[in-house]
Amino acid sequence: MSEMNQEFENESVNPSEEPSKVPENPKNKTGKRVKYLVAGALGLVILSGLVKDSVYQIQEQEQAVLTTFGVPKAVPETGLHFKLPLVQKIQKVNTTIQGFPIGYSVVNNEVVESESIMITSDYNFIDVDFFVEYRITEPVKYLYASGEPEEILNNIAQSCIRTVIASYNVDEVLTTGKGEIQSKIKAMILEQMEEQDIGIQLVNITIQDSEPPTQEVMKAFKAVETAKQGKETALNNANKYRNEKLPEAQAQADQIVQDAQAQKQVRINEAEAEVARFNAMYEEYVKNPQTTKIRMFYETMEEVLPEMKIIIDNGDGVQKILPVDSFAAENTLDTDTQNTDTEK
Repeated sequence: MSEMNQEFENESVNPSEEPSKVPENPKNKTGKRVKYLVAGALGLVILSGLVKDSVYQIQEQEQAVLTTFGVPKAVPETGLHFKLPLVQKIQKVNTTIQGFPIGYSVVNNEVVESESIMITSDYNFIDVDFFVEYRITEPVKYLYASGEPEEILNNIAQSCIRTVIASYNVDEVLTTGKGEIQSKIKAMILEQMEEQDIGIQLVNITIQDSEPPTQEVMKAFKAVETAKQGKETALNNANKYRNEKLPEAQAQADQIVQDAQAQKQVRINEAEAEVARFNAMYEEYVKNPQTTKIRMFYETMEEVLPEMKIIIDNGDGVQKILPVDSFAAENTLDTDTQNTDTEK
């Protein structure tokens, strides 16, 4: 300690003595100016950085999350906003509709078999491609509720797709059931996404393509589809032929029925006429049975033997041939006259 004091005393200047002035070096002045300029520029950079960090812009179709000491808050309003530099942090999210494929690659359009190959209810393999559309509805939950929300949506979508496809047969997946399949898958995904609550909303899911997984199977399915189309064509032709022939057959049937009805009426009329004739003959028979019998006998014989003459042999050997024709004519005339008088 004494040594330090002695050195200090030796180095002290006598007040009576004036310090000698050493001329200043011009290089030292230049160095100081450079330092001042560098310090000023550095200050301006820091200041501009702080000013820039305190202002942020939110565009249309965009939302931001403002974090203050680790506490997030959504900023949905568009326009210019201010924040505390180094204290508050801002994260922006895109709220437009976005999407991703399932079963194929967007870059080269190649099939991703691990996603696209599925099995149907009738145990057939099928290659189905989908496209999922979504948007971010709650930025805070999107950023902090899960690590990879898009991957969660992708996994849920694939699970729902396989579940629904497994309940349909291969024909429905390839042709008629696509609309119903899409609706069921969408409803199932929405239900599960609501349970996850990660700030993402499903907009739509559509089937891009569905086909058999190999060329051989594809050819077989095409052959089946061709056969089905041939079946439909044959059915249409058969229905056309039926529609053409049925009216003709119906018209023929109606004509046959009408002819039968007319024949029936003719037979009824003839029968009624025969009944009337029989009744009239019976009335005459009651009045004069013997004469009526003879008349009926002659009329019957005329019908049976129209070209023959009647010869009567009385057996006494005197007259063998009697004028039967004139007698029959007179007898018939007398009988008709009697019948006429009777009717009067």
